[in-house]
Amino acid sequence: MQYRRFGKTELQIPVLSCGGMRYQYSWEDKETPNITKENQENLKNTVYRSFELGINHIETARDYGTSEIQLGRFLNDLPRQELILQTKVPPYEDAAQFESVLEHSFDNMQQDYIDLFSFHGINLPEHLDWVLNGCYEVALKWKKQGRIRHIGFSTHGQTYLIVKAIQTGLFDYVNLHWYYFMQRNEPAVIAANQRDMGVFIISPSDKGGKLYEPPQKLVDLCQPYSPMVFNDLFCLSNPMVHTISVGAARPTDFDEHLKVLPLLDHQEETFEIEDKIHQAMLNHHGLDWVNDWDKGLPSVDKTPDKINLFEIIRFWNMATALDMTAFGKMRYALLGEKNHWFPGVNAENIDEAALKDSLRNSPFSDKIISVLKEAHQMFKE
Repeated sequence: MQYRRFGKTELQIPVLSCGGMRYQYSWEDKETPNITKENQENLKNTVYRSFELGINHIETARDYGTSEIQLGRFLNDLPRQELILQTKVPPYEDAAQFESVLEHSFDNMQQDYIDLFSFHGINLPEHLDWVLNGCYEVALKWKKQGRIRHIGFSTHGQTYLIVKAIQTGLFDYVNLHWYYFMQRNEPAVIAANQRDMGVFIISPSDKGGKLYEPPQKLVDLCQPYSPMVFNDLFCLSNPMVHTISVGAARPTDFDEHLKVLPLLDHQEETFEIEDKIHQAMLNHHGLDWVNDWDKGLPSVDKTPDKINLFEIIRFWNMATALDMTAFGKMRYALLGEKNHWFPGVNAENIDEAALKDSLRNSPFSDKIISVLKEAHQMFKE
């Protein structure tokens, strides 16, 4: 395993982290008594495998159902001083409610302290307001008590909001999305680096393109690596990135990611693959579209009916040029279902006149409406 300084925390964090969102028994705490022996053993074996590999950063969240509770059953059997333990609690408008939920997390995990605490999901401006007007003071109090070592935040929010949160100067690190197929948050990565914050890339294989089940065309383009290894290498080639999440559901899920370790000294090898993927996009879509399709797009909150134009067009681009249709279907199905975690709705109902007016600053207003219709037919299953 290789390690990097995690910004101002001064922690030496492994470049691969063990994300705790996929191995838990249930998303509901109320089912705790029904946790099966098989599931608990699988979760424990996954974490033990992680630790054996030198992946000592274990990440979970209060909103990951039974994940915290199940971890709490055996974490104290591991050498605690060698673990970097992270959990996340969402901000609340009521700081007392936030503190109550935070206490619940600690009780679940049976821990006296947490190395990394995150405000989970600063996705909307009001979430940042809740942090700044009550919740942060609670976290800071716990830090002074020695129960929290470092305070950060995770986010699925728009780039401007992520940068705004970073520029408060209150946080030691950030969990965010940034990977080859979605580089929109690069200004936030840069802003975090300027503040000497740790940068933790979340969900690079899943939200990064469903890369664990890639289409053959993408497999061919990424040779001699798998798409997952290519994307891992792309992320870790950026010196401003310190660790990426492996959302392991079983002990063997680390195996493919481990292949990136000997490649980290040969980062230039990603350039040829990037060129091949980029050329495939150019061949299908043309230079003007590839360079400018996202120019002048209104944000979700300023789009008629709150259609998520950026994401739908991005999915269509990937599906039509790279055969990444399964990824598009998976993510498209979540539009309108995940609230601020994945804002906006799909393109089922389009008011063409209103939408065209909102696209007046786009060089492709007519084409975008056609793309949305085609994307809906392609992904609506």
